[in-house]
Amino acid sequence: MTVGMSAAADILGVDGADHLDRDRSGGAVLQARGLCREYGTVIAVDGIDLSMAEGEFLTIFGPNGAGKSTLLGMLAGAMRPTAGSVSVRGQALSSSDTDWRHRIGMLSHKGFLYGRLTVEENLRFYGKLFGLTDLDERIPARLEQVGLTRRIRFEARQLSHGMRQRLSLARALLHDPDVVLLDEPYTGLDPSAASVLRNVLDELKDGRRTVVMVTHNLREGLEMATRVAVQVAGRFAWEGDNTGLGRQDFERHYHDVVEGLP
Repeated sequence: MTVGMSAAADILGVDGADHLDRDRSGGAVLQARGLCREYGTVIAVDGIDLSMAEGEFLTIFGPNGAGKSTLLGMLAGAMRPTAGSVSVRGQALSSSDTDWRHRIGMLSHKGFLYGRLTVEENLRFYGKLFGLTDLDERIPARLEQVGLTRRIRFEARQLSHGMRQRLSLARALLHDPDVVLLDEPYTGLDPSAASVLRNVLDELKDGRRTVVMVTHNLREGLEMATRVAVQVAGRFAWEGDNTGLGRQDFERHYHDVVEGLP
């Protein structure tokens, strides 16, 4: 059985339909309209609309193959949509104008690290790409934030998976972006690394950043979010405010949504 927006409101105590109809365009930091991405006959993202204000934290859940990573790639400007548009603070993402890249930080599966460069050298390289002039202060601060101060002289290839993930996070935050996009940040992390990540995400909820996180981790995802969406078959099958969603109730609802759609 398909669980629609009205049923979701009954189950979870939130009015998701009202949330989707709400006009946030006046103060939107991150906005997408009719976003689509096709790969031949496969539709990875199918007409997603999104509008997020300053300080909002959206967690997107969904099964494998739902198009979540593709959506983040388009929001980051790393992937061109087949149709639709993305803007950051009213400025359209365009390959011919890269100023908007300074407003976005993304943590993805690839990491974008150079294995033979040290931890410090990786951050210094990216800092210079962004034209940052205070790297002697900024790099130590970011490394302390992610718990890698003692690894500053290590080559990236010498780090464990969890440490590389933390270094990638430091890279994504180095230029102090307005919008932070996180693709499965908890994957493969041990409890210690996951705790560090949780602390950093708490710091990102400072009221001035806009964050979108894709994760399968229901507990962590709900704990961080101000808004929640379930993406299935390239579209948001459900979206609502996180007004005290209980994990067990949401987990049941999540499965109803995912299994109830063709």
